[in-house]
Amino acid sequence: MSVAFRRDSDEEHLEPKFELPLPPGPNLVTARGLAQMGAKVEALNAAIEAEADETARAVLKRELRYWSTRQTTAIVAPLPDLEEVAFGTRVTLRLNGVKRVIELVGSDEAEPVSGRIPFTAPLAAAMIGAGVGEVLDFGGKPDAIEIVAIGRPEEESRA
Repeated sequence: MSVAFRRDSDEEHLEPKFELPLPPGPNLVTARGLAQMGAKVEALNAAIEAEADETARAVLKRELRYWSTRQTTAIVAPLPDLEEVAFGTRVTLRLNGVKRVIELVGSDEAEPVSGRIPFTAPLAAAMIGAGVGEVLDFGGKPDAIEIVAIGRPEEESRA
């Protein structure tokens, strides 16, 4: 007997909807990152209340479960001492001779285009623990990174 004749609906052939994957390791965040998570949870709750379509609500609820989990497991990292590159620092560096400024942040608040990279990124991992003036190997190249300055992100400097 053909599948077309025995199937009640197309629901059984839809792709399963898995939960959004959580990044591995501790959920370190900055104070700004924790605030962003809270805002995201509030916005999703409001969107769920306003959404009439059940399919769209299911998608929003899935996203809300992700952000609620991230918010409840968040560990706000203490402010670094600025003696060495660490989570929460703003680093001025030369990468292959090009000067860049980046911030080391949590996985969920990373925006590489804005200069915020996750502390788990290979570039961040190569710099963590280094001090001003140190020259580091990166990507198989010797002396690829030079740490020029270490400071606090602008938002935390004003607080």
